[in-house]
Amino acid sequence: MRTTIRIDDTLYREAKAQAARSGRSVGQILEDALRDALRPRGTPRDAPPLVVYGGSGVMPGVDLGDRGRLGEVLDEGLAFDALR
Repeated sequence: MRTTIRIDDTLYREAKAQAARSGRSVGQILEDALRDALRPRGTPRDAPPLVVYGGSGVMPGVDLGDRGRLGEVLDEGLAFDALR
């Protein structure tokens, strides 16, 4: 669809420069920006997959209720595999 819109001169120059850098048209830049603006907030765009590790719970020596001890375990510099 073709339409006419009024855009701030500075904003248009920025869109035109972005289009040139990315090898796309100004129309494509504006369409992408409008799609992004209309996307419901709170919806992850391209959320990375959640990494899940096998195991049976908290590692030995880790008490999630004891922040001090948890910090000590993290500061020991041991590889996580060594704490299992």
